[in-house]
Amino acid sequence: MLFGKFGKTLFANISYFCRRKKMREMEQKNIVKEQIIAYLMLIIGSFLFAVGDVMFVNPYLLAPGGTYGLANVLNTVWPWRISYYAICMDIPLLLIGTWILGPKFGFKTVLSTILIFAFTWILETFWGYNPVIHEGIVDAATMPTMVQIPHSEQFFIPDYFLNTVVAGIIYGIAIGLIFKSGATSGGSDIISMIIHKYTKISLGTLVMVVDSVITLTTLIAFKQIRLPIYSIILIFIEGKVIDLIVEGMKTYKTVYIVTNNVEAMRNYILNDLKRGGTLFVGKGLYGGAERNMIYVSLERADLVKLKNNLRHIDPTAFVNILDSAEIMGQGFKALPTE
Repeated sequence: MLFGKFGKTLFANISYFCRRKKMREMEQKNIVKEQIIAYLMLIIGSFLFAVGDVMFVNPYLLAPGGTYGLANVLNTVWPWRISYYAICMDIPLLLIGTWILGPKFGFKTVLSTILIFAFTWILETFWGYNPVIHEGIVDAATMPTMVQIPHSEQFFIPDYFLNTVVAGIIYGIAIGLIFKSGATSGGSDIISMIIHKYTKISLGTLVMVVDSVITLTTLIAFKQIRLPIYSIILIFIEGKVIDLIVEGMKTYKTVYIVTNNVEAMRNYILNDLKRGGTLFVGKGLYGGAERNMIYVSLERADLVKLKNNLRHIDPTAFVNILDSAEIMGQGFKALPTE
């Protein structure tokens, strides 16, 4: 009898340790997989950034902020490679940022800086500064609206709006992937971080100010008001695409339901929608009456079902619906491994 109990205990312990070992192995595999995906996103994002800058932004003399925006202006005014100008600004900024702010940028940000420099240099070498979007390339300017290809004797008929939209999308995807990989954009953002440390002005405001100053250099250098305007439009599109890449489509909704019919609402969420939730008990501000509130996160399709049945479940319910950029946990996206 004693041996039987000992054997069962031993078997249970062996099974437990085997399960734990398998779980650790799976976690290690997931970590390796996530790191591979992160570095792939970093490489692809860095390449797309270089494509957007050399093929779309530079030929149109735009400068959508950042060190590469300023490098575009300098490249046109004083011919030297964009990549050389940018790396000459990025390296000191990284060093100064590390000295003042501490080593918060990490290996991935340094790698992104090197990759963008390398890809930009390659495109400058083998592609040049030829535009992708245009309505024709000629050897001489036949119309006042034509733009000269940087460092070339040729001219092209521009399509500013389409080029700005496409450039904004490419920039947004590129920076969004770099952010998702765990890196930061570095560059001129470091200037904003340093000013923020000593002035306490919001970082978002400082980024906008620094990028706007860089954008306005196109007006000073080329005396064309449309250039900073198109650059600002590009920045706006870029920001929206970055949010889309980093935060997703916001297909999830967070719902707060204040109800007097808790059981019916609970049963519908659990049994019909197959979702969990959290019940809070509070007091109304006006009369101090005790009220029940259910918190639940839903996909859009489930939210439509809930809205269609709310009146039947509790016609006196009070409902607040919020957009959710990202939901992690059981039933949704897995929690990050690190």
